Amino acid sequence: MAERQGRRVLLAGGTGTIGAATARALLRAGHEVVALARPGRAGALPLGVEPVEADVAEPSSLRAVGRFDAVISCLASRTGAPAEAWAIEHRAQSNLLALAREAGAAPFVLLSAICVQKPLLEFQKAKLAFEGELRESGVAYAIVRPTAFFKSLSGQAERVRAGKPFLLFGDGALTACKPISDDDLARYLVRCLTDASLQGRILPIGGPGPALTPRQQGEALFAAFGMEPRFRHVPVRMMDAIIGGLSLGGWVSRAMADKAEFARIGRYYATESMLVFDPRTGRYDADATPETGNETLPDFYRRLAAGEATVDLGAHAVF
Repeated sequence: MAERQGRRVLLAGGTGTIGAATARALLRAGHEVVALARPGRAGALPLGVEPVEADVAEPSSLRAVGRFDAVISCLASRTGAPAEAWAIEHRAQSNLLALAREAGAAPFVLLSAICVQKPLLEFQKAKLAFEGELRESGVAYAIVRPTAFFKSLSGQAERVRAGKPFLLFGDGALTACKPISDDDLARYLVRCLTDASLQGRILPIGGPGPALTPRQQGEALFAAFGMEPRFRHVPVRMMDAIIGGLSLGGWVSRAMADKAEFARIGRYYATESMLVFDPRTGRYDADATPETGNETLPDFYRRLAAGEATVDLGAHAVF
């Protein structure tokens, strides 16, 4: 068998949707992939990946990884709850960075998020804290901040399929984004391993434009199902009332506090665009948001309607 020409890449977060797409992209590019997986989750990794069961929160368990040349981290909090966010987005990432420094592995490619530009939530603050640590580490890096994922914009697909209206906050044009597919993002992450022009930088990235508002996303979803668009408008102040009530309960209950944070996350995405933010103007700028890839959100919705794609929202289900 011919010797591989690529690198031996340590992949963290490989059992998630973006992580699995990244594993496949690495293999297609000729890299060896050794992927971390929580105990009992190694079977969720794509074929061709070398699994290592380890707890990223426990530095001693990472010793089982062995040799690797570079890192791609797709680690992310599953719920956004403050304690989990700091445990995963910061401490676990820090453990991974320490391992990379010890191994002399570089670059360290970090999957972050474009929403950290205006950090109001705990998971955003945790992400930023680790971004700063990585930038000061002396390890070659690329910090990738993608816009909205197709998965996160598909939460109302079953509502629409069932004949229910698409829910819009405000007038449906409060925000916009350039959605990016799992595979397009994965290819970009893998490119960061070898493209020196992408290293040592913070890289906002979206999918092919134009930017879409929630109303336009809803129209595309109805079109995919061959239905006439139907919308129901939800006032943002209703979310504020829910957050206020849950926050009061959070004084006596950790579970209520976590629900309040989850509601804040929902409000954030309902009122803030996932585009490059210009602090000079205080506005989001679609034209300044770079694009990559080929698949558009309407393309994905058509595949979803045809049964050629599925969405498992898990803890991120809102509607």
